[in-house]
Amino acid sequence: MIRIDQLRLPVGHTREQLERKLLKTLHIGKRELNGYHIWKRSLDARKKPDLSYSYSVDVDVAEEGRILKQMGAKVRHVSPKPYCLPAHGSEPLTRRPVVVGSGPAGLFCAYLLAQAGYKPLVIERGAPVRERIQDVERFWETGVLRPDSNVQFGEGGAGTFSDGKLNTLVKDTAGRGRFVLETFVRHGAPEDILWEQKPHIGTDLLTETVESMRCAIIRMGGEFRFHSQVTDLVPEERLLILNGQETLKTDAAVFAIGHSARDTFEMLYGHGVAMSAKSFAAGVRIEHRQSLIDRNMYGREDRGDLPAASYKLTEKLDNGRGVYTFCMCPGGYVVDASSEEGHLAVNGMSYRSRAGENANSAVIVTVTPEDYGSDHPLAGIRFQRMLEKRAWEAGGGRIPVQRFADFCLDKKTTAAGSIRPNMKGQYTYGDVRGIFPDVLAESLEEGIRSMDRKIQGFADPDALLSGVESRTSSPVRIERDADFRSNLSWIYPCGEGAGYAGGITSAAMDGMKTAEALIRRFAPPAGRT
Repeated sequence: MIRIDQLRLPVGHTREQLERKLLKTLHIGKRELNGYHIWKRSLDARKKPDLSYSYSVDVDVAEEGRILKQMGAKVRHVSPKPYCLPAHGSEPLTRRPVVVGSGPAGLFCAYLLAQAGYKPLVIERGAPVRERIQDVERFWETGVLRPDSNVQFGEGGAGTFSDGKLNTLVKDTAGRGRFVLETFVRHGAPEDILWEQKPHIGTDLLTETVESMRCAIIRMGGEFRFHSQVTDLVPEERLLILNGQETLKTDAAVFAIGHSARDTFEMLYGHGVAMSAKSFAAGVRIEHRQSLIDRNMYGREDRGDLPAASYKLTEKLDNGRGVYTFCMCPGGYVVDASSEEGHLAVNGMSYRSRAGENANSAVIVTVTPEDYGSDHPLAGIRFQRMLEKRAWEAGGGRIPVQRFADFCLDKKTTAAGSIRPNMKGQYTYGDVRGIFPDVLAESLEEGIRSMDRKIQGFADPDALLSGVESRTSSPVRIERDADFRSNLSWIYPCGEGAGYAGGITSAAMDGMKTAEALIRRFAPPAGRT
């Protein structure tokens, strides 16, 4: 197989034009082409509004050696290395492993364990994904929160109600990232996530993919138990207590609990599980018209066949703070992502079509243990809760929304200007700035003004800010050793909640690494126990 990089074609080209470009570049006829597939595609907007796609394409040709010699550095030989499970260990596993949490980390951990014959039991505090969707939509319509089934908790994890973005900066020499994408495609995700530079599934399709993976795990011998929360442990007996009453014994428990499982962090800390505070980020969601973003990124408002444009911005302020955008949702919605009564958090979400009128993104400021005045492992959780309580109070239980001009003037907003909220959940106009300590509010204002130099109109007086975006990542890291074990050797911390990932793909990859650690250590259980 040979790979051609930087194969450029205009936006709107056909598949036939791509094939003709391949043949012309390789100086071969169609009969010499055995097949090809796209490896990567990115949009080149350097000469906007004249835009083009840049492709990397893997090609199977009849005379590879001759073409490699003839083309020189323009092409290269590639040998795909499929992901491989490690060999089984020898330590007896008398009881099947338990995976706590069915977000990306838990789901992929269970998927690999099931493939390898370990018949995992997945424990999920929330609801199956279809029931969960109904609970979330009811919450958005009525404001009545179900604490165990919401945007944060339930099958698929917090990422289920997001944009379904699948890009990651994690270095991947073992092929885990590719395996994640291929597994999603195998279970119903669109094939283009395999090659797009910024792949995304969309909330509407991601739910179906998650359900399909669950069914596959069950077919391979796994089991799922929903509405089952690990409320306590008996460490010396390796017992999990479910819902305050049922006991479950195991030799290995993977805790893929997500960044919002605050009660579980507290419970584990109470049993001496080693953990530490880590930096995270907090801020607001900002909404603009999608047409503004398209015009800046593409050089034209009428994007034609192009997808809704996205952006990623970073600013370093004079006060030493970093302000950056996060989880940008083209054509998306700001959503009420709360999971605790009397507290309010927001997130962003897009459907596959990304057809909403507004673009939204988190604009966030790095928060360190110095900001909350303590190095206690759970101090970051207390800081998050403080912000979320203020947000709930600012909106009377609804999402508080403020124009950027009013945010700068420290003045309550009473009505929208030229941009209207595009939201899932109840909202009201009010005071977002007052949610934050002064240093964070000032940093957000300065950061947004600075970002206007990169995207003209970013600091539009009518741009809408809503808050609080507090669940960007886990404020806790559960310590683990090189074998992925905590100081309680039967507990395996995993994924974003444990502090080892950030986003769907990296969490899924960490779930895979944790499954590999169990497979290398244990022999599969003889039967279901």
